[in-house]
Amino acid sequence: MSDESLKARFDAAFSALPLVAILRGLTPAEAEGVAQTLYDSGFRMIEVPLNSPDPFDSIAAVRRLLPRDALVGAGTVLAVEQVARLKEIGADLVVMPHADTAVIRAAKAAGLVSLPGIATPTEAFAALSAGADALKIFPAELVGPRIIKAMRAILPAGTRLLPVGGIAPDTMAPFLEAGVAGFGLGSALYAPGLSAAEVGVRADAFVAAWRRLNPR
Repeated sequence: MSDESLKARFDAAFSALPLVAILRGLTPAEAEGVAQTLYDSGFRMIEVPLNSPDPFDSIAAVRRLLPRDALVGAGTVLAVEQVARLKEIGADLVVMPHADTAVIRAAKAAGLVSLPGIATPTEAFAALSAGADALKIFPAELVGPRIIKAMRAILPAGTRLLPVGGIAPDTMAPFLEAGVAGFGLGSALYAPGLSAAEVGVRADAFVAAWRRLNPR
């Protein structure tokens, strides 16, 4: 797949619903059920952190299951070698907790979407220079809306910022007022042991909150 076609898919997924589902602890046995529930709720970006049980198996299963308008990949990507494995199984997303420029460049060289984690302007500019497609603000509880607003004033126009960490349906508004483009959703959306139906209820609550805050 060309870089341009993946960029178009990323832009379309972002436009549809700029919420990234973070499924830390997901197992291969439950991957398809949870992923289908999220897709049915409107989610178009799903990541399985690599510190989950057998994460590559789960990612491959979800990628096979969902249509191409969904982007599927890994979180907690820490090494260049992991990027190569993700490319092999057809993943789309490389999400990181940090801004290791070697991993960012590897993701872009592999033709994948790169979402590194940043907490400072220095990290943000280094990540963008390495080719990051959007920036994960992590941990959002530490950075906060006021600092995000200050960073937006100096970052290139159109830079997509996605706070991650402690985001719930009722905590989104201050970040949106600061100018973020979307969110990464962790334990408030999915936690090990939740059924697909329970995840669906949480997913619907997040989607409803997003639609309420972003009426079209």
